[in-house]
Formats: sequence, structure tokens, C-alpha cells
Amino acid sequence: MVGLGAMPGYGIQSMLKEGHRHLSGLEEAVLKNIDACRELSAITRTSLGPNGMNKMVINHLDKLFVTNDAATIVNELEVQHPAAKILVLAGRAQQEEIGDGANLTISFAGELLQKAEELIRMGLHPSEIIIGYTKAINKTIEILEDLVEKGSENMDVRNKEEVVLRMRSAVASKQFGQEDILCPLVADACMQVCPKNPANFNVDNVRVAKLVGGGLHNSTVVRGMVLKNDAAGSIKRVEKAKIAVFAGGVDTSATETKGTVLIHSAEQLENYAKTEEAKVEELIKAVADSGAKVIVSGAAVGDMALHFCERYKLMVLKISSKFELRRFCRTTGAVAILKLSQPNADELGYADSVSVEEIGGARVTVVKNEEGGNSVATVVLRGSTDSILDDLERAVDDGVNTYKSMCRDSRIIPGAAATEIELAKRLKEFSLKETGLDQYAIAKFAESFEMVPRTLSENAGLNAMEIISSLYAEHAAGNTKVGIDLEEGVCKDVSVLKIWDLYVTKFFALKYSADAVCTVLRVDQIIMAKPAGGPRRDAQPGGGMDED
Repeated sequence: MVGLGAMPGYGIQSMLKEGHRHLSGLEEAVLKNIDACRELSAITRTSLGPNGMNKMVINHLDKLFVTNDAATIVNELEVQHPAAKILVLAGRAQQEEIGDGANLTISFAGELLQKAEELIRMGLHPSEIIIGYTKAINKTIEILEDLVEKGSENMDVRNKEEVVLRMRSAVASKQFGQEDILCPLVADACMQVCPKNPANFNVDNVRVAKLVGGGLHNSTVVRGMVLKNDAAGSIKRVEKAKIAVFAGGVDTSATETKGTVLIHSAEQLENYAKTEEAKVEELIKAVADSGAKVIVSGAAVGDMALHFCERYKLMVLKISSKFELRRFCRTTGAVAILKLSQPNADELGYADSVSVEEIGGARVTVVKNEEGGNSVATVVLRGSTDSILDDLERAVDDGVNTYKSMCRDSRIIPGAAATEIELAKRLKEFSLKETGLDQYAIAKFAESFEMVPRTLSENAGLNAMEIISSLYAEHAAGNTKVGIDLEEGVCKDVSVLKIWDLYVTKFFALKYSADAVCTVLRVDQIIMAKPAGGPRRDAQPGGGMDED
């Protein structure tokens, strides 16, 4: 028999170990979750749109990020709150699926949760809100289909003008004022590597090389690759070159088994050294005889091997990253050989020119393939500091991802908050036709769309109330394409401003937001089975932590 003194507590305490935390009910669980998500979206919201402010984030490795890219901000913040993490995951899903619109996903989800809190305080049950929000998102997707610009579904992805038109707003939201320089660069790079079937476009084929110095106007596109290191030998330029790639390095390899060599005289020692030399020379000569003019090594290049490469007029490059080596093989059509040996003709790659150039004080190796059908293009970005270059790279990534999306679905809808106001107007009309309690949730969902024009106006220093009311007035008059011109601070037709958003970006951003919000609202209890402030459950005995 267990004595009464040893009896565990009552209720949920009797079931869980000592030190657990248990939160339940509206006040403790639902509203606290909503509060955490609202805080997260408040951080990203001020970075929304072309006039979005930058955030300075210093991560756990003391690396500094200065950016207005929401995906980077939330990734580096290392959010711990379980409910806010759901929003982070929604933003990450958007970034991986489309590559743009992560900020809209997180900010819109935060706005929906804020409206849900108002409804809960009015007395609605979270289940009714979820039903209303689900009806609203389904109706939103129907309305989005109506707003698609006629004729935009047929697009030639090799037409630079059409590509730039669809890419502008994605690039401008990261680098406002620079989009006219960046978009043509990104469009050129993407069109060069676009395969016969555009749906198979691979984002990894557009590389970015960041070189400090100069300005954005010095940036160029190279057909081929730009390696940020110098050639190993004295030969710095080769034209129309066949290329041999050795993944295991160009050096005398140690034997598989250990052995001992007994040397009795100086003569034997000399002969031993000569045989090693002769063997290396034989290998390098074999490579030269195969017709190769350039040797690319994936590991160390030995001094003796380099000496013989010079003698046989071979250019030597070293690429230590195996991913970069794979891309190099893709660019030149070479096959990486594991050990130093004579390559077959079909294992050799080809490049029009391999040359070492000096750009802004840095020596880089440029591998060019001007003939059609090359599979890698590089955007060489120039800028004054590393932070600026990192942010430019994010803008280029957004442009490339937008190109990938338009290869699959090129439909466009009005940008500059024109779509959001039209959605808000039509959803409000739809909510009035509903009879149940969920009509309040649908009306709040419609109101949430005002967050976009309000945030765009506030970030640009305009009067948000004036802008939203004049947008509603224009849309009520039937001008569905009227959005905000942030430069002049007035409402204009977006087809004149040429601000268009991709349909798929908006579709997935709104869908992921609504899904994340419904997931957060469905939670009514939080049970943490680990002691508060105690060691983490996943802590290893050595004191290290598992990665999340």
C-alpha cells in the first residue's frame, strides 16, 4: 500500500511530472498565442512594401544582417514561442514555394489574429471564427480568379519586356529605386539558362558573385561562372579550352596500405625521388595529351604537380566547394574524375574562355560559354559594403524565384494594394449575405485586407486614412485597378504605373496565412512537460544542444 503522503497531486498534476506548465482556456492559451503572433507580425509589418524599413538583426553567431526581407528576419530571430513559430513556418513555406511574399504572409496572419481577438472579446467562440475565416478564404480565392488581367496567362518567358513587367514589384519591394537596373540583369540571366521546357527552370542555375567596390551600375551578367579565386599557376588566360576536372585533387596520392622502404645509399634515395617525379610527370603528360588545356582540382594541388602543369602549359584552378565543383561541371559539361588519370574524350568539358580578371581589387576567374545551351549564368553584383551586397543578392534571388513562378503560371493581378481593396470590398458584400455568426468573422477577414494599403501608406509617410477612403471610393465607382502611387502619394491606375503582382504569389500568401491562423485559433491548451527554466529535454550529456 502506498501511504497517503506519497500520493501525487490531483487533476492534470497527477498525470505529468513535477515542474510541468499547463495553460488552458481563452485567457491563458488562445489570447496569449494571439499576442505572441501579433508581436511577430508587428516586427515584419514595417518592412512591407518598397518603402519598408530595414531591420538590424544580430544572430547567435554575432553575424549582422541589415535587411527588410521578412524571410531572413524571422529565420535569424530564432523565435521560441510555439504559436509564433507556426507563423514563421508559414512564411518559410511561402519563401520555399514562391520565393517572395513571406512578409505579406506573416503580416496578414498577424492582422487576422488581431481581428480574431476582437471577435473573441465580443463573445464569439474560436470555432465560429475558424468556420468564418475558412469560408472567407475560399471566397477570396474565387474573387482572385476574377481579378486576373485578361490575356496574361499566355506569356513568352523569353520576352524580356514581359519578364521585367512581372518581376518589377518583387525586386522593388527589396530595392526601391534600383529595380530599373536590377530587373534587366536578372531577366537576362534567367533567359540565358531557361531550358526548352520553361517549367523545368532551375533557380540554382543563376548564380550571384558579390564583389565589394564600384556601384550597382557596374554590375553585369556573365554567361558561365565567376569563381572568387585566382588560378594556381602562371597561366592566367586560355581560349577555347578543353577542361579536365579531378574531384580528388592533383597530387601524388598516398598508397592504400602502409609500407616501409629501406634505402641503403644516396643513389637509391635519388632514384626513389626520381621515380616519384617521373610518375607525376607521366600523369600530367597523359592529361595534356588528351587535349585538355585546363585542370580543375577539387582538393589540394601539389607543388610538383603544379610544376609539371606549368611545363605542359596547363592552366590550374582550385575549387574547394563540392557544390561549386558540381556547378562548374554543369557549366562546362565535364565529368568529375575521382583520381588523377588520363581522361576520356567524353569526360572533358569545354569553355570558350577561362581567364583571370581583376574586378575592384579582387582577382576572379571568369569561365565563359558564349555558345547557346550553357546551363549556368552569373550576376556579378558590385556595391560599397557587404551588407548592401547581401541585400542586393536577396533582391536578385526574389527576381529569379519570380521568374521560376511565372514559368509555371504567368497570370498577373493588379499590385499597389489595388487587389487587396477590391477583395475587402467584395468580401464585405459577401458577409452581408451570410446569416450565421460567422458573418462577423467574414467581415473582419475583409477588414484585415486594409492592413496592406494602410501599411504601405504609413511606411511611405502618407495619411493612411485618406488613402484607404479614396481607394474605396474609386473601387466603388468600378475602377478595380486603382492602387497607391507611393512616390506622389495619390491613387492611380496600376496599369499606368506598371505595378503588377503574380497571381500565384498572392494566392499562396493568403492561403498560408489563413491556414496558419486557423491552426493557432484551434489551440485551447498548452502543456509543457519540461520543467520551467530547467535543462532542455534535448540537451546532450556534454552540454551541447541538438539543432532544431
